[in-house]
Amino acid sequence: MREVMTKSMARNIFYGGSLFFIIIFVGLTVHSHIYITNTSTDQAGLTDSVAAGKHIWEEKACINCHTILGEGAYFAPELANVMTRWGVQDDPEAAYEALKGWMDAMPTGIEGRRQMPQFNLSDQEYRELADFLLWTNKIRAQDWPPNDAG
Repeated sequence: MREVMTKSMARNIFYGGSLFFIIIFVGLTVHSHIYITNTSTDQAGLTDSVAAGKHIWEEKACINCHTILGEGAYFAPELANVMTRWGVQDDPEAAYEALKGWMDAMPTGIEGRRQMPQFNLSDQEYRELADFLLWTNKIRAQDWPPNDAG
């Protein structure tokens, strides 16, 4: 004899399944929040200079060409680990010099070539942007992006 599913059985399966997946979703959300706030982010390193550097990043729309941790455009290099690639991750002064030198050396006005705009940043803005990139360099991103690209 074949058993027929009643409306009440179907409703119980629906509600039980929905509750199960809601609990899973809430658990994963809490886990992600704990991981991001306690494990992967350097909250102590969030200084006013880092915040000002992020403001410059947003104001100059750097994300229109660059990515940080895979977010942004793929026109120009990933910058989440640029300070490690340049070998200046432990020295804010060297990071400032490397960033300023690199940005100032970018050619402009060459037809048919990808070019970084000249933003004419002040020394203070270069320092703040370097501090922001140093801070993003410390995010524990499970070895993403790889450091083999220059």
